[in-house]
Amino acid sequence: MSDYDDDQIEFDFFDEPETVEATQRRRLPRLDRGDRGGGDDGRPPKAPRASGGAGGGAPTGLVPLARLAGLILFAIAIVVLLVFWVGSCQGKSKHDAYATYAEKVRAIQTADKALGTKLATTLNSTLKQSDLETSLAGMAQQEQQEYTQAQAILAPGPLRTVHQQLLDAIELRYKGLAGLSDTLASAGANSKSSAGDTATALAAKANLLTSSDVVWEQLYRLPATDTLKQEGVTNVIIPSSVFVSNPELVSSRAFDVVLSRLSGASTGGTPSGKHGSALIGVHVSPQGADLSTSSASTIQVSQDLTFRVTFENSGDFPEINIPVTLRIDSGSVHIKRTEHVTSVQPTEQASVDFTNFELPPDAFANKATVTVTITKVPGETKLDNNTASYPVFFTLSS
Repeated sequence: MSDYDDDQIEFDFFDEPETVEATQRRRLPRLDRGDRGGGDDGRPPKAPRASGGAGGGAPTGLVPLARLAGLILFAIAIVVLLVFWVGSCQGKSKHDAYATYAEKVRAIQTADKALGTKLATTLNSTLKQSDLETSLAGMAQQEQQEYTQAQAILAPGPLRTVHQQLLDAIELRYKGLAGLSDTLASAGANSKSSAGDTATALAAKANLLTSSDVVWEQLYRLPATDTLKQEGVTNVIIPSSVFVSNPELVSSRAFDVVLSRLSGASTGGTPSGKHGSALIGVHVSPQGADLSTSSASTIQVSQDLTFRVTFENSGDFPEINIPVTLRIDSGSVHIKRTEHVTSVQPTEQASVDFTNFELPPDAFANKATVTVTITKVPGETKLDNNTASYPVFFTLSS
């Protein structure tokens, strides 16, 4: 073989078609180097592709994960808001339930307060015995209606046990009023019963009324109030109730007075014997002066100005619930106050204080008159010693 032939063979070797492996290697994309300039066509180099896929930004697997996390956080926020909303609705509903309950109890308390006032007035009236019995029976019937109303109240769960104490207090009031009426009726039917025994029996029945106040306060209101605190209920007040404002009004001594009035006449109810009150005088403190009906007194006005009125039971029988009135007149100024003396025995003296006066400027510019009156008691006929007028000048204390 010639040299020419050797060269030809070597030339044919290098012209053989490229293998597939070689072609694939050549077609792999080249990564542009940062230090090289533009391509052959003058365009700027392409930015390297992100390893996560065709688009830029976060890797492909992180995007769905972020969306899922956002949805979870959104769902949690919705649940939290729902919990707060439901809790708020439940709290309002709970408060409304207790408030509605307290309002229904307050309606009973208001009715009982009026009934207690009526009882005190009735015992101090000049009714005939039969009329007094009827009036007391009517009060008992009213209280029975209050008991029925209280039974119909649906107390919130935690208050249902203590609510029974409210029913017990009302039941005591009903039994006390009914007992007063029945005792009077029995005394009227039994001619052998003495006034002292009847008064004692009436006082025993009246003790149920005073006991009802203790039950209401100690066994009902205070425990109910504690329950509200334990339940976190605010701005709801369980009302207190006082049926007998002064236990002396239903004491044995007070019923002696009532019976003495009833014994006056079977038809008129006018008390027999001597009854009356006599005004003793008026003392002004803190300056320590006694008012005079004949000469004007100068009264130094201060925050603790007090008029003390003293009178005497000038009759032969005990008297109860006696109104005492003090009136100040000076030009255009007219002030009237009334206080009550619970009871006073024959020949006994009683005093009542009038305080908390706020006199306007006109009261200091003119001569004033202080008038005191002891209200007529049933059976009283002598009235000229019940009242007196005192001329005074008011001046500011130094």
